[in-house]
Amino acid sequence: MNADMAGSGPSPRSSPTAVAGRTFGAVPPTALVLLGIVSVQVGSALAKHLFGAVGSFGTVALRLFFAAAVLMLLWRPSPRMGRRAWAVVLGYGVTLGLMNLCFYLALARIPLGIAVTVEFLGPLAVALAGSRRWLDAFWAVLAAGGVVLLTEGGGDLDPVGLLFALAAGTCWGLYILVGAALGRHTSEGDGLALGMAVAALVAVPAGVAESGAALVQPWVLAAGLGVALLSSVIPYSLDLEALRRIPPRVFGILMSLEPAMAALIGLVVLQESLHRPQWVAVLCVVAASAGAARGARPAG
Repeated sequence: MNADMAGSGPSPRSSPTAVAGRTFGAVPPTALVLLGIVSVQVGSALAKHLFGAVGSFGTVALRLFFAAAVLMLLWRPSPRMGRRAWAVVLGYGVTLGLMNLCFYLALARIPLGIAVTVEFLGPLAVALAGSRRWLDAFWAVLAAGGVVLLTEGGGDLDPVGLLFALAAGTCWGLYILVGAALGRHTSEGDGLALGMAVAALVAVPAGVAESGAALVQPWVLAAGLGVALLSSVIPYSLDLEALRRIPPRVFGILMSLEPAMAALIGLVVLQESLHRPQWVAVLCVVAASAGAARGARPAG
């Protein structure tokens, strides 16, 4: 699966992780990305319900703490890696932690669909910068048009929330690039587990400072575990496997489905309604994502 694994002995992974690896390998990378999108947006909508109890920082802390714990238990990563691999893991973890903190700060101030739409500017920039085919550029421009439409008719938006969403988008673009490097320099889920632990170290102190003892209420812990599975463990595992097999530019274009999915999940779960131009935007973004998925070449 990865060049860094060449010459190594049999993996001491447990049977469930081996089965998961074979299952991921049998699924097309475009399908992995789409499944991750659905999971993370459902998780984001559920996380918004926790804000009243533990705040945005507390919710991020729970999400990343439980995600790191699950991934460390699942993969049991070895810390014995080269300096280059550790540099990538640290960069991935810090980027991941900051991205989640900024996004949840935005989500506390603006609707889910709008927050993800603005955040999407990061992946869109990656897609445009890395594209060498005019057709890829066309899909990216079509998605950008959808982003513009999606923000129309939304009423007054908190400018601070928009700034946090832009910051999250910058981190998201870096996450795509660093995530691709993580797939090249680490094996299976080792890098993801260690990177998530680094992200938890970034977020947990802020969450404890904001929420304190409220974080250890039983129902809050249970909800935090659910958010961690939906928002981090499942989608980031899928993303990492997809990034091993498709270029970052293709991944970035596929992620154009994020604003549409966020708007739909926001409507169903959070009752955040869309206006007519925003429904047109959904069609534009879905069309761009479908075109990008059709044009994606499997990794050889």
